[in-house]
Amino acid sequence: MEYLLTQEQRMMKEMVAQFAREHIAPVARNNQKEGRFPSEIITRAAELGLMGIAYPAEYGGAGMDFISYMLAVAEISRYCASTGVIVSAHSSLAVDPIYRFGTEEQKKSYMPDLCSGKKMGCFCLTESAAGSDAGATKTTATLVGDRWVINGSKQFITNGNEADIAIVFASTNPPAKTKGITAFIIERSRPGYTIGKIEHKLGIKSSSTTEIRFEECTVPASHVLGELNRGFKVAMLTLDGGRLGIAAQALGIARASIEDAVKYAKERKQFDRPIADFEAIQWMLADMHTRYESAWLLTYRASLMKDRNIPYSAEAATAKLAASEAAMFCASKAIQIHGGYGYTEEFDVERYYRDAKITEIYEGTSEIMRLVIAANLLK
Repeated sequence: MEYLLTQEQRMMKEMVAQFAREHIAPVARNNQKEGRFPSEIITRAAELGLMGIAYPAEYGGAGMDFISYMLAVAEISRYCASTGVIVSAHSSLAVDPIYRFGTEEQKKSYMPDLCSGKKMGCFCLTESAAGSDAGATKTTATLVGDRWVINGSKQFITNGNEADIAIVFASTNPPAKTKGITAFIIERSRPGYTIGKIEHKLGIKSSSTTEIRFEECTVPASHVLGELNRGFKVAMLTLDGGRLGIAAQALGIARASIEDAVKYAKERKQFDRPIADFEAIQWMLADMHTRYESAWLLTYRASLMKDRNIPYSAEAATAKLAASEAAMFCASKAIQIHGGYGYTEEFDVERYYRDAKITEIYEGTSEIMRLVIAANLLK
């Protein structure tokens, strides 16, 4: 599918692929086993401009397009899905809403440090009782004088343990549900901002997932992101782009599964023949390839629409659904092709399987993606 890419996009893709092979691949397995955040890799990624690929140079970004960003996340995730989601959550969920909804002062204050990687960002929407139902948020923001006082807790926050800046959604008019939510930019250094429980997960173990608590956390009125009581719109439009980041992560996992399965099928012999000679293996590989290619094209289409400022909510949901299910399918088949070895830690396919599952859950479950797609068809 290289023919769909511009020369600049191909150069970006190859540069990131080389970076991932040389710096991510050698340490990914151990980082995952030990649950170690890949600080050195993120520092190198920042030096390459990967923490702000799709944002203008005037705000510290690399000045490239969203397709280039999608390609970069996929290449990184081919070797480490944890690193892929660290970059994705930072860029899609923290930098993007500031760029799209922030004032000029907010952009100049926050984006240079975020795009350069000097600071890490996170997105605080989910709560224990407000997952798919974001309107059920219990975190509140109360205006006291000229400052907002935030109280509540957020759950399952990617990059939560490392983030310096959080995009936080709180209810400023609780009876109004989704029409009474406001977005805030909150710095970790603010009194009352604390890190709570750190989750121990099935996969993506090098990426931190935490609770973040706000107890009488006070921020100036200038930290409101977008319009008062219009934060739900900020969240939903931000998640459209975030879903493409997760689709790209899933594509990286799917591709890794296919490449490892092909390699193993050519090397592994049974009945005096490579198992790649057997039709059963060939059909699995063909199905894996077909699902991956389809998901790649859907993700490319939605990314192109974002670059061209065409509404793409349904297309993002379609891409995320297809890519996450392709990742799970390909990882499962890769284990099957590896047989008993695939179920052991000797081969990476068991890690791909564990990492793939979360792509069907975060930034909108597959069920929510189907609702978004159906709503678009039925409108």
